[in-house]
This record gives sequence, structure tokens and C-alpha cells, in this order.
Amino acid sequence: IQALKAAFDTNSKDILVMLSDMDINAIAGTLKLYFRELPEPLLTDRLYPAFMEGIALSDPAAKENCMMHLLRSLPDPNLITFLSLLEHLKRVADNEPINKMSLHNLGTVFGPTLLRPSESEVTKGHITLATDIWSHDVMAQVSVTWVQVLLYYLQHPPISFAELKRNTLYFSTDV
Repeated sequence: IQALKAAFDTNSKDILVMLSDMDINAIAGTLKLYFRELPEPLLTDRLYPAFMEGIALSDPAAKENCMMHLLRSLPDPNLITFLSLLEHLKRVADNEPINKMSLHNLGTVFGPTLLRPSESEVTKGHITLATDIWSHDVMAQVSVTWVQVLLYYLQHPPISFAELKRNTLYFSTDV
């Protein structure tokens, strides 16, 4: 995984040869590592609290409006990358009988790398990292919520960047 990451980091011409010889799990691990090591999560620190609130909405129409509004609020490079990743993960899930990767499994694997609390959220006490049992329960619930956010988008019909941007004309992007 580290060798493949280093090849990508240096824009090595050997990447295609390396990819053809690597185990698919190592390639997936490299992709997860890339997203985990970004200075800021793909779904951004600023929007983290809003994603947590949006996924908790019980009214389906309100949840849909909120979750699409949040996507429109992402910086364009983040949004384009996220939509491309969603397309890819859906193609992976299409092969679930072979690869055993359902949408839920993919949400579990990728959710925490794409959406996580910022260091300031943790230090402000929004997320308690103490070692007592209650804190483990809280962290387990928060992790489930990260998975739910990604799973929501994975289960959603295809989302087009152009359509989201077109809808920006009708909705405010202030979060």
C-alpha cells in the first residue's frame, strides 16, 4: 500500500504496471489511505455538524432537501471527487456476488474516511474520546452515523454535478 501511495505521490509512470500486479484489497486500501490523509475530510470540517443533523432527520422530504443542499455547499473539487467516488462505489457494489461488497459494507469501509470530526470538534468536547464505556458507546454511534451519511448517498439515484449546480439557482447554499 505504501509503495503504491508513493508511486501516486510522485506521479510515477510505473503505476499501471504496479496496479496490474497488486491485490485489489491493497488498491482499495491505498484509496482509503489517500482520503484518510487529506488535510480535511472530503465532506469538510465546516459541514460535519450539518451532515450529522441532516442524516438524523426523520421526514424523508426534509432529509432529501438537506442532504442535497449539503452537497451543493461543498467546494466544487470536493463535490466532483465525491460524486465520482459514489459512481465507482456503486459499480463495486454491482459486483457484490463476486466481491462481497454491498452498499452497506462500502459505507462502513469508506464512511469514516470521508466524514469525520475535525480536531476542533474533538477538543471542544463535541466528541468525547475518554476510555470509559459510555464514550465507546458514543463513538460507536457516531461511527454508525458516518456510515449512514455515505450509505444515504450510495442508495440515492445517480446525482449529477450539473443538476446539483443547476438547482443552486433555486436554493441558497448557506449552511
